[in-house]
Amino acid sequence: MKILNIVGARPNFMKIAPLHRAFQQHEQVESKIVHTGQHYDEKMSDIFFNQLELPKPHYFLGIGGGSHTQQTAKIMIAFEKVVEDEKPDLILVVGDVNSTIACTLVAIKMGVPLAHVEAGLRSGDRTMPEEVNRVLTDSVSDYLFVTEQSGMINLAKEGIADEKVFFVGNVMIDSLAYFREKAANNDILQQADTKAGEYILMTMHRPANVDNEAGLKSILKIIKNAAKYKKVVFPIHPRTSNNMAKFGLKDQLESIDNLVLMGPQGYLQFLKLMENAALIITDSGGIQEETTYLQVPCLTFRDSTERPITTTLGTNQLLRDLNPVTVHEKMVEILNGQTRKGVIPPLWDGQAAERIAAILVEKGK
Repeated sequence: MKILNIVGARPNFMKIAPLHRAFQQHEQVESKIVHTGQHYDEKMSDIFFNQLELPKPHYFLGIGGGSHTQQTAKIMIAFEKVVEDEKPDLILVVGDVNSTIACTLVAIKMGVPLAHVEAGLRSGDRTMPEEVNRVLTDSVSDYLFVTEQSGMINLAKEGIADEKVFFVGNVMIDSLAYFREKAANNDILQQADTKAGEYILMTMHRPANVDNEAGLKSILKIIKNAAKYKKVVFPIHPRTSNNMAKFGLKDQLESIDNLVLMGPQGYLQFLKLMENAALIITDSGGIQEETTYLQVPCLTFRDSTERPITTTLGTNQLLRDLNPVTVHEKMVEILNGQTRKGVIPPLWDGQAAERIAAILVEKGK
């Protein structure tokens, strides 16, 4: 049984790593990794593959940037050749990036069975490209692997046949659980000149938040307020950094007292930063899940979340906009201990990839 596993953006690496490991435990499975190059930074990609104990990708398509349409089209054309050469029994996609939908379309056009890991997640916001990618991918997948109960409900509402849907848990948490001990051994806290519990971790990269001057000014105010209470550690995304410079705000950012600006971090370094933070302020999707598992308070700037279990069971709170006053109020509450203790959601136990592998091997007999 030959499986092609698709990675395109950094979060995909963390999801494919446990799956590739699990597939290798089954001698009848040949697992190959196709890296589309949708997000590609040689240094960071190498760090991620090395840290996650992934082999060098069997295929690197080198797609790079471009509009959503251009990127999707280029991936489809390049991936079609891979499928023609490899003749896989299954194509496996994860998440909701352009690589996900592009390889999904190729699989369907070429009659190859398709598995979608992280199926059923819905924010309800069709203006987000990721939401469209999720809905379309789920509508044509043969195997839909779900991380949380909301996914089961969403897929049932959309008329997906029950026999295609499997509640298996969260492969992102598989990676976190597997590498947690290893991550504890790096020196990122010393590099940031801080200690466990003594800092607020911040990430910001979504275009709606960082591609306009008003959003960036709000981010500056949020950092200034936070830095009055604790050190702020900010591994800054290249997009955010470039826009700070573009709008003439870079000097203001760099002059904030008690702020540690860092470049993008490897997976193990960032995991340690998350685990030891007093609070995380972010606009990321995946960090909501990781903080829920790590039991670290999280404030997420999103109108809605496709991962509602992080707010119902977990430690995540949604903030609708970058309002420094609201953020300040929430932050003070959390730092004063007024935050509910979340619980780890069902099947977030580090074994999701093994469940997925077992199901696919059984179905492939």
